[in-house]
Amino acid sequence: MAVPKYKTSKARTRRHRSINMKMSVPTLVSCSNCGNKVLRHRVCPKCGFYKGNQIIEPEDMA
Repeated sequence: MAVPKYKTSKARTRRHRSINMKMSVPTLVSCSNCGNKVLRHRVCPKCGFYKGNQIIEPEDMA
């Protein structure tokens, strides 16, 4: 079994951990009805459409 020759410093250990803590940018797609940028698999808040179907009444028209 391999044994480390020297103790790994705190800075080096934390650097390895911090690599996996990156923030990711959410994926935005264009609404098929109005072209507004929305999160994937969500109803468009501007027009109320999802997959070509009217799901909710838009907020500005209600």
